[in-house]
Amino acid sequence: MKVNKVRKFKLFRIEKLLYIIVVCIVLFSPVAIVFSKATLSKLNIEVERLKKQVDNQESRNQSLSMKVNELSSLENIQMIAENMGLRYNNDNIRIISH
Repeated sequence: MKVNKVRKFKLFRIEKLLYIIVVCIVLFSPVAIVFSKATLSKLNIEVERLKKQVDNQESRNQSLSMKVNELSSLENIQMIAENMGLRYNNDNIRIISH
């Protein structure tokens, strides 16, 4: 009667190292994916906030530009000059040509 000996399955060091690396990759890749998506979401929120600030600043700039154009109009300057006692006199205007 022969007794079958059970053979022990031996792993070499390189095989063990490869298995450990594969297990680590499988375990840590979902964590890395979630972390990167969270970071991307945070950056998208920051971008949207900055876009809103830029839009607000552009509307303020446009409003101020309109106000400058209104205040520098010829009619407004003439009205302010008349209120301060200045008058338009054609005799004081001299045309210089080349």
